[in-house]
Amino acid sequence: MSLSLRQLEIFERIAATGGVTRASEELLLTQSAVSMALSQLEQLSATPLFERSGRRLLLNDSGRLLLKDAREILLAVKRVEQQLQGETGQLAGELLVGGSTTVGNYLLPALLGSFAKLYPKTRVELRVGSTGQVAQWLEAGNLDIAFVEGPCHSRGLVAVPWRDDELVVVTGPGHPWTRESRVTPEMLAQAPWIMRERGSGTREIFENAMEKAGVRYFISLEFGHTEAIKNGVACGLGVSCLSRIAVHRELKLGLLVEVESALRLERSLTLLKRRESCCTALLAAFLEVSEGRWEP
Repeated sequence: MSLSLRQLEIFERIAATGGVTRASEELLLTQSAVSMALSQLEQLSATPLFERSGRRLLLNDSGRLLLKDAREILLAVKRVEQQLQGETGQLAGELLVGGSTTVGNYLLPALLGSFAKLYPKTRVELRVGSTGQVAQWLEAGNLDIAFVEGPCHSRGLVAVPWRDDELVVVTGPGHPWTRESRVTPEMLAQAPWIMRERGSGTREIFENAMEKAGVRYFISLEFGHTEAIKNGVACGLGVSCLSRIAVHRELKLGLLVEVESALRLERSLTLLKRRESCCTALLAAFLEVSEGRWEP
C-alpha cells in the first residue's frame, strides 16, 4: 500500500474538523470512505495519528508532525495545478527570449526591464546572437520566442512583422563623404566597408541593397559586434551600414555622420516562433509589453 494525495487530503480535513462526520461532509464523501482512508493512512504509520475521545479525534504528537508536512504538500500541489491551468492570478515562470544583435542589444533590454516591473515573479532570460544563430536556437527548442532584424530562411519557423527599421550609411566626422550632399554608386564601390559577419541580418540587408543598386563593394573588415564597427568607423577605418536604432546616440552626439545614398535600406524587424507552438499566458503578457502579436 502506498501513500496517496487523497489520503493526505482526508487526514488534513479530519484534523481541521476534529471528526470523520464533518470531514466527510466537506469532502462530499461517505463516512465509511473517510474512515477507510484514515485507517489505511494509520497502517502506514508506525504509531496512531489521533487520540480517540468519544466521536472526536484529537491529533497526537505524531499526527501534528504529519499535519505540517501534509499541508505543505497539498499547498504545493494546488500551486502546480493553478500554474498548469493559468489560475494563479499572478504570472510566474521563466521565459527564454532570443534577439539578434541589434534587437537584442538596443531594444529588448528596456522591454525586459518593463516586463520585470509589471510581473516581478517572472524571470526572462535573453540570448543574443546573429539572426541565423537565434533562428537555430529557436528551432531547436532552446528559446520560446525570438526577435530578429534579418530575413528568416528556416521552414520550421513562422515570421511575423514586429517593428519598422532602416539602415543608414555612416562615416566618421572627418570623412570626405561628410562634405557631399549624396554619395554616388561609384563612391560606394570604392569605399572600405566595415560590416558584421555573414549570418547577420544587417549584413544580408546591406548586401541585397548593394546588389539591387548594381554596386560591387569591398568589405575590408568584419567585426562580430556592432559596437566594434561603430568605433572603427568613428576612428576613420572605413564606412558602414548599420541600423538607425544602433547608431542613434552616436549620430546625436556627432560621433558618427549619416550620409545620403541611393540604397534602399528599409526593413521590418521580425518576431519568430515555431510552427504549431502555443502562446502561453506568460508569453502573451510579454508580447503585450513588447507590442508584438501572435499569429496562429
